[in-house]
Amino acid sequence: MATLDELRSERIRKLTILKDKGINPYPTKTNKELTLSEVAGDFSKLSKRKKPLTVIGRIMAIRSFGGSIFIDLYDGTGTFQVYLKKDEIGDKAFRLFTETIDIGDFIEATGSLFVTKKKEKSLLAVSWRILSKSLRPLPEKWHGLQDVEERFRRRYLDIVMSPVVRDRFIVRSKIIEAIRTSLNKEDFIEVETPMLQTVAGGATARPFVTHHNALDVDLSLRIAPELFLKELLVAGYSRVYELGRSFRNEGIDVTHNPEFTTIEAYAAYETPETEMARIEKLINGVVTKVLKKKDVSYGEEVIHFSKKFAVVPFAKLVKQYMLIGENDLMNREVLSLKAKQFGISPASHEGPEKILDNIYKKIIRPKIIDPTFIVEYPAAFSPLAKRIEGKEGYINRFQLVIGGTEIVNGFAELNDPLEQEARFVEQEAKRKEGDEEAQIKDMEYIEALEHGMPPATGWGLGIDRLVMLLTDTKNIREVIIFPTLRPK
Repeated sequence: MATLDELRSERIRKLTILKDKGINPYPTKTNKELTLSEVAGDFSKLSKRKKPLTVIGRIMAIRSFGGSIFIDLYDGTGTFQVYLKKDEIGDKAFRLFTETIDIGDFIEATGSLFVTKKKEKSLLAVSWRILSKSLRPLPEKWHGLQDVEERFRRRYLDIVMSPVVRDRFIVRSKIIEAIRTSLNKEDFIEVETPMLQTVAGGATARPFVTHHNALDVDLSLRIAPELFLKELLVAGYSRVYELGRSFRNEGIDVTHNPEFTTIEAYAAYETPETEMARIEKLINGVVTKVLKKKDVSYGEEVIHFSKKFAVVPFAKLVKQYMLIGENDLMNREVLSLKAKQFGISPASHEGPEKILDNIYKKIIRPKIIDPTFIVEYPAAFSPLAKRIEGKEGYINRFQLVIGGTEIVNGFAELNDPLEQEARFVEQEAKRKEGDEEAQIKDMEYIEALEHGMPPATGWGLGIDRLVMLLTDTKNIREVIIFPTLRPK
């Protein structure tokens, strides 16, 4: 079997043949008329026309039978068969094809449409032209890229060779389009906030830190756009959202990538109840519009989007699955013992909320399959959420869990600047104790709040995780087109 270097050298030899004959192997212009999917879709009408038809695409397969060659072209919209017959295109053009063209090359073919004896729609070529000569072979058709890491590293080949992967990213695009359309119809405006921030706020996470030379200042890649979006509520916008990347300098696993896509939306004068209803409507709309169905298979489970989304208090789940009552919900000693029973070793700096959250993620969340809003969290779980009036020690926070995965996190936004500053101080104390994910005090944000922010509810939806659910995918790197990888 020839090595990759030998195959490349052979293709360069063929490239030289084309150039020596005065043929440009990389022309700028093409004579494309229709996409291959349009040709296939309107085949009956197009086959009756007298004018020759020109198609273009990448060669995905070549089948030679003496004076006949069948090739499969793919142009990104579909695949179509082209038939090169020596008697039709002439000996010179036929020989040039056999001497210089390989699978992976891009060509243009002109001719007339017909149906083969095997009832396959085809184009009988009277001429052809090279559009781009490939110097490296595509992966072998039936085995493709066997190394998963190589699939992610050479995503362009993964997409070329796998219709499943190709379609997955088309579905992702349609999901994003449907979400944008839904929010735009409800008078949300899309904005863009800084990726580079002097204080990485809006979430509990460790940021990436870089340095700006001209300003001589350290900056962080944002971990969330939240604080800037809420400043726009102070500015007077009543409904805003941002769809884009955030960055967290944390571990990589099947649901976490260092850079990821979310949509965060904030609505002034709205409550968690109204926003939970909006989210349910939005997600059901996406499922119906993109997938054309209401119930979705996810592994061995079926997710029933056709049902009303359940609403369950956090403490009820803890009692049901962990046998811990509300009185011990924030008891570090009790939680530490429970954690060890479940194979979790709490760090010395971790507070009860962190220990409880780790147990919840391992023991409770994986069991929640159908869409479920979890509400009424202990106050320590979020320094940016309002407390529940009349329910001491709890915040007005909600999370949407589907298929054992957190999809949405939201809450009634804390707009009391004095309490917000006190919460930040608590976070700073945790940071000093060793919690690198604790939030940093942001006095510019406090100043904005002191100018007055209306009551509001905000939420963030993980685009990557939603795509995983709706495409029955178990690894986040399968739905991020170019995931983060260790260099070779």
